[in-house]
Amino acid sequence: MAEPKAGANQPHADKSKTVKKSQIEVAAHEIAEHLKKGRADYIEARLEESWGSTIGYRGRVLETIGKSSSVGGSIRALVRGGWGFTSFNNLEELDSRVKLAIAQARAVGKEKSQLADIAPAQAKLRLSPGHNPLTVPLTHKKELLDRYNEIIWATSKLQTSIIRYGDARKKTIFLNSEGAFIEQERADVTLNVSAIASNSHDVQQANLSTGSPGDYAAIAKLDDEIASVATRASNLLAAPHLPGGKYTVVLDPILAGVFVHEAFGHLSEADHVCENPELRSLMRLGKCFGPRTLNIVDGAKVKGLRGSYLYDDEGVPATKTYLIKDGILTGRLHSRETAAKMGEPASGNARALSYRHPPIVRMTNTYIESGQADFQDMIADIKEGVYAVNWYGGTTSMEMFTFSAGEAYMIRNGHLAEMIKPVVLSGNVFTTLANIDAIGCDLAFNQGGGCGKGGQSPLPVSNGSPHIRLQKCLVGGKA
Repeated sequence: MAEPKAGANQPHADKSKTVKKSQIEVAAHEIAEHLKKGRADYIEARLEESWGSTIGYRGRVLETIGKSSSVGGSIRALVRGGWGFTSFNNLEELDSRVKLAIAQARAVGKEKSQLADIAPAQAKLRLSPGHNPLTVPLTHKKELLDRYNEIIWATSKLQTSIIRYGDARKKTIFLNSEGAFIEQERADVTLNVSAIASNSHDVQQANLSTGSPGDYAAIAKLDDEIASVATRASNLLAAPHLPGGKYTVVLDPILAGVFVHEAFGHLSEADHVCENPELRSLMRLGKCFGPRTLNIVDGAKVKGLRGSYLYDDEGVPATKTYLIKDGILTGRLHSRETAAKMGEPASGNARALSYRHPPIVRMTNTYIESGQADFQDMIADIKEGVYAVNWYGGTTSMEMFTFSAGEAYMIRNGHLAEMIKPVVLSGNVFTTLANIDAIGCDLAFNQGGGCGKGGQSPLPVSNGSPHIRLQKCLVGGKA
């Protein structure tokens, strides 16, 4: 993305040409007048135009293909601590939308309104060149996926396969009663591939999830990776089961990134912390959660990732927030309201999936920073352990987690050995963080998938990590 520029510093338009304003630009200037007149502690509007395409295959069959577009907006009002929210896909009678949101807020507000102070920004942010996937014809995208499907089906023992491609370009305008007016353009590309193989007594699956913040080229040359997915699914049929127990486990950057997102990132979202006294006690700032080499970060200010942006959906500038610094819990993720209630800085983590939803506290790019360990040194002194790679699924409940690796290998006498059936990792996140005794120097990000919360899914995020080593990790295999 380009760096933000104040509206007053924008180059003057060529007066010899008439630039037609989009629907949401016209609506934004109309709403700005209504926001000034609204009787509320605070009012904000988000207007959105979006375009996208999807392609899906199940087995050899093309299941879905098409383009879509939408336009709409939402109003959110705050009165005496109560929120009113209304969304709409008709940009008419905007004054009535503002009045409705205010009436809703008045009906539920019974306390004092609290919002962290943020200087109202004036900015216009455009997509970087080459980051608009909609410039690629839909026929070209289908041809690429046809090729990938043929690569998958060249593998023996395949039962079925699933391919899901999606892209989007979105333009939003955010304005509020404090004077903010922010135009942003964002784009997103995702590709998810699954291959399922079977024989007379077993079924196994391998997956690939990847994407980018709008760069179609990131998914256009994955022939070798696609072939590897199908081959792994087939090879897993012959892989042995691991006896369950406690092992020294090394996680690859993808699985470690998913672990830090799911098991720790959600615990750091301040709306959960505000609402749950038990979690507030568990997530007390200043508490030691791991070795001094452990640093966990979330931040949209990290450039070039699917969770990156310059302003969140409350107009707060993006930040880089250390959740854990040198093993100590030092921060959490905030909206303006949670920041004010907890007396902490706003972090720019209020996000909405679309204009149909109000912004809530969400992660952006969540990752473990690089350490100094080399991978070979990390496994050199392991007599018998597990190398867990990629991810398949999992659940969390407070500080307890269960994750399934996408694939796994034995570590024997300091070397990678045979492939085994995918394993399940379980435990307490705080105990597991304390049991990290080596952090690699090879930070990498997973750009696939999306985050779900509060009925808003899949929200573009990224997560990452270097390789990490865990002592005494509970691994579920076959009883």
